[in-house]
Amino acid sequence: MNVTVIGYGNMGSGLARRLVSAGHQVTLTGPSTDKAQAVAQSIDAKMKVLPLEQAAAQADLIIASTPYAEQVKALQSLGDLSGRVVVDISNPLTPDFSGLTVGYTTSAAEEIAKALPGVKLVKAFNTVLAQIFTEGPELSGQRVPVLIAGDDEASKQTVAGLAESLGFAPVDAGPLKNSRNLEPLALQNIWFAYMAGQGTGIAPAWLHRT
Repeated sequence: MNVTVIGYGNMGSGLARRLVSAGHQVTLTGPSTDKAQAVAQSIDAKMKVLPLEQAAAQADLIIASTPYAEQVKALQSLGDLSGRVVVDISNPLTPDFSGLTVGYTTSAAEEIAKALPGVKLVKAFNTVLAQIFTEGPELSGQRVPVLIAGDDEASKQTVAGLAESLGFAPVDAGPLKNSRNLEPLALQNIWFAYMAGQGTGIAPAWLHRT
């Protein structure tokens, strides 16, 4: 799959690295082409780096990994995305990670979708810590779940297939409005990892009685 990743922080670079290792073609982009180039060189010298306005032209799927406050502007910089599948992996965290700036009656994903009508927005990967991408998508012998929410079933299936190709276990989390649940869940996961001292080798999952 040809995937464009917007953003080159811990999440964006971690996802890009796993995508490349799984055999996908990756284009990295962001506000600074120089920074994107430096990250790309550290992952794979053959990875494409393009300015925002050119980066999505050939993409089968776009992953938006900039901070929530920058998502809409970054996506708009790509040009007309009508009908395109866009994966929002952001969480609307306060600067000190103590809470959410958006939540409960709406979500970051829903607000992005409102700002970009016509985009097939899917929420995914937001409950996965960045370190999981680099250290491997398996914990205690089980694949780490990727919870996927969206209103377009075909787009969700595309994202599920991508997650599976990266070694994760895709889980249908319902419509896009369920991002209101997924974003607080990510905040709780961050609390366990950093505030409760459990470390970054953790992920939320649901157990089933056999």
